[in-house]
Order: sequence, then structure tokens, then C-alpha cells
Amino acid sequence: MSAPAANLRINADRLWESLMDMAKIGPGIAGGNNRQTLTDEDGEGRHLFRKWCEDAGLTMGVDTMGNMFMTRPGTDPDALPVYVGSHLDTQPTGGKYDGVLGVLAGLELVRTLNDLDIKTKHPIVVVNWTNEEGTRFAPAMLASGVFAGIHTQDWAYDKVDAKGKRFGDELVRIGWKGDEEVGARKMHALFELHIEQGPILEAEGKDIGVVTHGQGLRWIQCTVTGKESHTGSTPMPMRKNAGRGLAQITELVHEIAMANAPNAVGAIGHIDVYPNSRNIIPGQVVFTIDFRSHELDTLNGMVDRLMAEAPKLCDALGVSFEAEIVGQFDPPEFDHGCVKAIRDAAERLGYSHMDIISGAGHDACWINRVAPTAMVMCPCVDGLSHNEAEEITREWAGAGCDVLMHAVVETAGVVE
Repeated sequence: MSAPAANLRINADRLWESLMDMAKIGPGIAGGNNRQTLTDEDGEGRHLFRKWCEDAGLTMGVDTMGNMFMTRPGTDPDALPVYVGSHLDTQPTGGKYDGVLGVLAGLELVRTLNDLDIKTKHPIVVVNWTNEEGTRFAPAMLASGVFAGIHTQDWAYDKVDAKGKRFGDELVRIGWKGDEEVGARKMHALFELHIEQGPILEAEGKDIGVVTHGQGLRWIQCTVTGKESHTGSTPMPMRKNAGRGLAQITELVHEIAMANAPNAVGAIGHIDVYPNSRNIIPGQVVFTIDFRSHELDTLNGMVDRLMAEAPKLCDALGVSFEAEIVGQFDPPEFDHGCVKAIRDAAERLGYSHMDIISGAGHDACWINRVAPTAMVMCPCVDGLSHNEAEEITREWAGAGCDVLMHAVVETAGVVE
């Protein structure tokens, strides 16, 4: 495929205006967004996105997981589409750009092609994946996982939120259960633009991150069980304090991650202490360890060390240790051809760039299992994300979308 002309650029002001308009739906309490998946706010955001897409001449398809596919036709009816997009759902205290930038950048590149009457051989499909965040219905990247055959649809439908509401029921309630079979669509390629959610690009002064790999992940849910007893009247040598097990395993997790740095990270983020009373020694602690690495052997080695050493720490304290892996995916390596298209686009457009590894999971990581896939990243201020204070600049958004458009258009094939 021939490369697009170097002067081909998106309308950065129009992209920014769309981002700000979408941010009005499901506003947070501190300047960000609370547009959790399958809420009324999610439904409202979907309707606005649909209107914008239809105004741009796109036609909509929706599958039975609620994934939205907005299609711009190509000149070859037999050519597989090039997909581009991300997600519109947010964290409860999310920012205005995480996921949303990737969806609206897909719309903006289509608007730009329309403005310039540029036709492509392959159709271009802008996609909004359902429940990428996983904050209301775990796990994350749920609908793209069903699309890629990682999860079954029935399993996904039975996921419940904190109030016991089922994913399948809520999808119907907001009116976004489509009739397409999940995963039936075939892709020529998929591209996803996302904010970095980390500090590297800003610290290095780079406009563009060319994502070569994603990090693999292991979520290990651990239960340390001791014995509840009175904090004032139980002699110190007779205590079976589950909290001490948590404390020592927290340090172990840090040691394991540091031993594998800079190619790995690890932490404990979610903790439940029982009975969680001021004057009762904890009888049980349930917590989740998050290990990540882009090297599979490293990731598995971290888990193996935890499983070998944590029980010994707990035995020495007179408490028990149990663990199970409750979330996992292996490190994805993105398609070399798609990655090259992104790198070449940044070069052609004169944007500074560097290869980077995605520290977070994204829908592209699952779709990489079934189609050639790659990601573009732009910086975010101080690397802050999953926070209402998440921020990017108009220039960063525009540069990321420019590179995205060039990679998509080159892959889709310009028709002269």
C-alpha cells in the first residue's frame, strides 16, 4: 500500500471539541467522568457517538455484547475492514481521555477523510468496545475478550456488579444488546490510540509512543486466615494475626517486583480485612496481588516465587495461606507490520517517537489474538490516569490522531 501524503492532518480543534462534548455526559465530581459501563450515562454516551457517526455517513452494527461497529465503506466490497477504536466507559472517578480518545480519534479520522474526499480500498470501522474498564463488571476488557474467544458470552452475561445486577440484564435495560454474533466479524487489522497512562513519554519529551508489546498480567487473590481475638486481652505470643501475614506478603511482593525490575511491576491494590474492627485482631484478610511483565518467563517466575515463599511466611506466624489466580493474560506482541505502519507514520509526519511497552491492559491486547493489531500512545500529564485529574494537551491528542490516521489509511489503501 502507498503511504498517505505527509500533509494529511486531522482537525485537532474538532477532535478536542468532541472530547469536551462527550465529557459532559456522566460528569465526575472533580472535573473528570463517571460513565461506568451499562449505566444510563453509558447509554447516553453511546447515543451521542452514534449520532456523530451517522452524521459522518457511517452505518452501525451492534453485537450481542453491545460492541458498537460504525462502518465507512471501502471501494472493494470483498476487502476486510480496518478497525480503529477503544472504549467509552470510564472508571467511577475516571478522566476524560482514557479510552474515549481512541474512539473519537477514529471518528475524527473518518471525518477528515470525508472532508478531503479520500476513498480507501478497505472499509474502515470505528469500534466502541463494551466494558473495557471492568470496574463495574469484572474482569476488564470483557466484551473484547468474548469477541476474541477468551471468555464465553454466557459467562460474561452472568457477571454481577456490587448491587447484584447482571451484566446481561443491564445490557438489555439500557437498550444496547445487538443481534450480531460476537466474534463473527473478520478484520484486516485493528489500531488503537490511547493515552500512555504512565510518565515515560512526557519525561522523555516524545510526542508518540509506538507500542511494540503489552504487559502480561496475573491477578492472584490471596486469603490469609488466623484467629479473631481481643486486641487488649490476647497475649502477644498467643495471637494468630492475619494482618501480619498481609504485611509480610506485601513486602514480599515488593521484593519480587524489584528483583525483576525494570521489566516487571507488582503491588497489592485490593484488601478486605475481617472483621475490620478497631479492637479485634484480624481473623482473615483477603487481598489481590497484581503482577505484570512483558516477558512471559519473568511473569511466571514471579508467581512461582510468591507461591513458594508466602506459605512459609504465614506458617511462621501461625496463620494459613491460600491463593488462586483470578485474572490473567499472557504478554501480547503486536503485529510487526502494523507497528511499522505506526512508526513510519510518526517519521513521515515529523513527530518525535519511541518504542514503548503498554503497562496497562487494553482491548487491542485481546484482539491481537484474532487479527493483526497495534497501538499508538500519546503522553499524559505526570502519567496520571484512572483519576479525574487525568490531563493531556490538544497538541498531544492531535499528534496521536494524525499518526493513527496515517497508519489506518496506509493499511486500508488509498484509492487514487
